[in-house]
Amino acid sequence: MHYKIIVDSCGELPQELKEDGHFQSVPLELDVDDYHVVDDESFQQLEFLQKVKESPNCPKSACPSPQKYYEAFDSDAERVYVVTLSSKLSGSYNSAMVAKQMFETDFPQKKVHVFDSCSASVGETLIGIKIQELEKAGHTFEETVVQTGQYIEQQQTFFVLETLETLRKNGRLSNLKALVAGVLKIKPIMGSTPDGQICQLAQAQGMNKALERMVKEVIDKTKDCEQKILAISHCNCPKRAQKVRELIEQAAHFKEILILETAGVSSMYANNGGVIIAV
Repeated sequence: MHYKIIVDSCGELPQELKEDGHFQSVPLELDVDDYHVVDDESFQQLEFLQKVKESPNCPKSACPSPQKYYEAFDSDAERVYVVTLSSKLSGSYNSAMVAKQMFETDFPQKKVHVFDSCSASVGETLIGIKIQELEKAGHTFEETVVQTGQYIEQQQTFFVLETLETLRKNGRLSNLKALVAGVLKIKPIMGSTPDGQICQLAQAQGMNKALERMVKEVIDKTKDCEQKILAISHCNCPKRAQKVRELIEQAAHFKEILILETAGVSSMYANNGGVIIAV
């Protein structure tokens, strides 16, 4: 194998990439009180969401250890690329960097690069797809790193949540603001900053208007749509994700639109009914 692409489990992989020998997911771990789950193929979304709903405490995630990343680095691969959840949201990037140093000490002839996605969920997915696209086009390791870095700088992530409870529990939103938003059915349209933090872009009253406003934000902020892949990830709301796709297709033409279901970490952030877009 000439190359390998490792994505931490916050990034959802389509089935074809799961079956592609070049890709591997390294799982984070999740805790809701005494309920513990590994974010891999064993993750049960509905059970996890119910635990989150019943608990007064914020769900927590633990990043993969450096050893887990090290074990995923394939000594047969000449080039290894790693894509992690934003370093502003998780220690996954730092853990992967430690593993990189360990691996390069043991295999100095190998080339490894760790990308801070400055995003999450399908933002990571699209970065992994971009890396493979560059590899298949015959670019060198160095060219792939540079062009992927440029892609990350231009990429944007957007999301709308059905409930603000997780943001309230983890201190990103005050109790009063969450209460007022709940009573008035105000839905914030959220996004990522260039360095991978979460920010509010706008707000709307009711989910339908919020989704429409999110799509407007996407279209307004995206250039050359026809040359880009857009990805939608949803947490237990496939019809809502399909509606978002239809709204996007009415407004612009993209090279491809993917719809995926959130895995464990993304489900923790998005909560039941949340929709995430990356482009």
